[in-house]
Amino acid sequence: MIALVFLATLINYLDRQTLSVVAPVLLDELQISSTAYGRIVFAFMLAYTIMNGVSGPLIDRVGTRLGYALCMFVWSLATMLHARVRSAWDLGLFRFLLGTGEAGNWPAGVRVVAEWFSPQERGLASGIFNSGSSVGAIVAPPLIAAIALRFDWRAAFLITGAIGLLWLVPWWLFYRPPQEGIPNPTSLSKSRSYGIKKVLTSPFLVWFTTAKVFLDPVWYFYIFWFPQYLHRERNFDLADIGTYAWIPFAAAGFGNLLGGGLAAYGIRKSGNVLRVRSAVILFSCFLMVSAIPAVQATTAGAAIVWVSLAAMGYTACSANLLALPADVFPREVVASVYGLASVGSGFGGMVFSLLTGWAVDRYSFGPVFFLYGLLPLASALILARALRGLRAPGAAFC
Repeated sequence: MIALVFLATLINYLDRQTLSVVAPVLLDELQISSTAYGRIVFAFMLAYTIMNGVSGPLIDRVGTRLGYALCMFVWSLATMLHARVRSAWDLGLFRFLLGTGEAGNWPAGVRVVAEWFSPQERGLASGIFNSGSSVGAIVAPPLIAAIALRFDWRAAFLITGAIGLLWLVPWWLFYRPPQEGIPNPTSLSKSRSYGIKKVLTSPFLVWFTTAKVFLDPVWYFYIFWFPQYLHRERNFDLADIGTYAWIPFAAAGFGNLLGGGLAAYGIRKSGNVLRVRSAVILFSCFLMVSAIPAVQATTAGAAIVWVSLAAMGYTACSANLLALPADVFPREVVASVYGLASVGSGFGGMVFSLLTGWAVDRYSFGPVFFLYGLLPLASALILARALRGLRAPGAAFC
């Protein structure tokens, strides 16, 4: 079951990264500026923000099997429509449609983890499925560059979109939720009503959402802008991007397993789920400060190493954030919790994408890397406050 979610997440990032890889060619051909590209990313994030608040409750209502299938179908079709782009407006529209479908991947994945895994296993299980994002980002540069160089950038969108439609076949044939859920031993989720109104009034949800406003835009920056940085600041062409741009995402794949593995080990040793989560999240956020020395590196190779360390920190943190809703709430509402919290992720992504495009056109990538090196520290402080508040029984709902 987790293998199917891993593959869906891989496809999600393969589709998402297709534009990032071909952007140097596509933006030149259509004469799109960095400021306009920032607005196009904003369109994706706008849809992603809206649908994070919708897709989680929708998946909880219709079930994991149907909800995940609908999301995959929408984003795969949207990816294929990118082949018809003729202007910046077309590209913005199709990115909006892509964000509409892709937003459901993580709420659905979080629900699968809650359905099948115990609290000790959830961090590692989340890390495994979330590593699909890293693998997708690893595969994307060489694969997309090869397709674009062999055919053109339009073919790249058609092929990657079709892969998602193929995934629907095994998912629909084989996925069935277990008849009985995994019990949650924490006192935070016992003997309470779990309607959506109760979730919305949870202080934990407020802190969690606020933390994601500052944390997730860092990852979006690497996903959407790193190939552009290599092209503009390090003089990489499309072939060079295909050869080297996957390296930080390979490190990110290891970060998923590192964060999940550290949490699993700590929980087995201490039995304190939330304290261990807090420690691993804090450590991971400090790794992400590596963005600052990355932009000051004298060589492209050194810059890639520093960005790799920052990407590893993000995914180590993310593996534990994906497990948190199931630590605090029962499985019936975990997709809603993560989806609603990810509205903060989308909001931060929208704001910072516009800021990034504006800063790159007027200054350079230097100030931007400093910004994305400092944002995780703000997120770490907010998450520490959220988790400290949860250590009192029932605090999630006070």
